[in-house]
Amino acid sequence: MLVESRRNSDELITFSGKISSMSSDTTTLSHCTSFSRLSFELPASSPDQATAMKPHRSFYAAEILVALEYLHMLGIIYRDLKPENVLVRSDGHIMLTDFDLSLCSAAIPAVEYPDFSPHPPSPAKSSAASALTPFSCISNRLFRSKKIQTLAVNRLFVAEPVAARSCSFVGTHEYVPPEVASGGAHGNAVDWWALGVFIYEMIYGRTPFAGGSNEATLRNITKQPLAFPGASCGASETHARRLISGLLNKDPNRRLGSKRGAAEVKTHPFFKGLNFALVRSTRPPAVPEGSNSSARRLETPPFCVF
Repeated sequence: MLVESRRNSDELITFSGKISSMSSDTTTLSHCTSFSRLSFELPASSPDQATAMKPHRSFYAAEILVALEYLHMLGIIYRDLKPENVLVRSDGHIMLTDFDLSLCSAAIPAVEYPDFSPHPPSPAKSSAASALTPFSCISNRLFRSKKIQTLAVNRLFVAEPVAARSCSFVGTHEYVPPEVASGGAHGNAVDWWALGVFIYEMIYGRTPFAGGSNEATLRNITKQPLAFPGASCGASETHARRLISGLLNKDPNRRLGSKRGAAEVKTHPFFKGLNFALVRSTRPPAVPEGSNSSARRLETPPFCVF
C-alpha cells in the first residue's frame, strides 16, 4: 500500500544504498559482513532444526523482498541478486550492493484489486469501496467503516516495471532465469526468479540447478524441472516450497511477481503474520559482533510467521 511503500522507501535508502554512491561508500561497507558468511553460521536445514530456521529465513526473505520492491518502484531491475551481494549491517539488517548490472526503466504506480486474493469481497462491497485508497499498515481498529477495513485487505499498491526489456546476458550463472540462459529477452521477472533461487539456497544450502560447469548449469535451468531434497517436513516447509515454486516458474509471464511485483509476492502464506511496514523495526535473528563481523544468535526470535 502507498503509506507502507513510502515508509519502506525511506528506510531502504540506507540498506539498499543510493546507487550512485553505494560502491564508493567504503566506510559503510567496512561495517558490514557478507550474507553468504552469515548464512553458514545460522542453523542449517534439517528436520530437527526446522523450527529454529523459521525466523531467519522469513526475516531475510522479507527484507530482500522489500528491497526489490523499492528498486522496482524506481524502475530499477537489480539483475544480480545473490548472497555475495547481500550485506548484513552492524545492526543485523541487510543491504544490497553492486548495481553494475542493474537495468533502468520506469514504473507506473497504481492501486489494484488482487484477483488472486483468497477472500475477495462481494461485488457490492468492491464497487462501493472502489474510490477509496487503503493504508494497510495502519491497524483496522482505527477505521470505523467496515468498507474501508475490507478494502485495506483487498487492494494493492503496485509499481512494477513490467515494460522493461533487455537482451543482455547478465547475472551469475546459478541465478539467471531460463529466459536469460536461453539467450532471449528478459524483464522485471528476472529479479523474482533470483529471489526464488536465493530462498532455495538459504533453506537447502545449495542452488536448485547447479551443474558441474557453467554450461551444465544453464542447461539445467532451461530444461531440468525444479526438485526439492527430501520430503516436506510440515506446513512451514510446504509454504516455503510453494513460494519457491511460484518464483521459479520457467515461464516469466506466469512467474509469481511478474505482473504485480512485490505486492503479489507479499500475499503468499509464507509471509503470513508479517507486517512489512515494520520489518525494519524488527529485531534481526543474528547481529554481527565485533570487528571480525562474526554472527551471534539472539535467544529470542524476532517473530514466528507460522
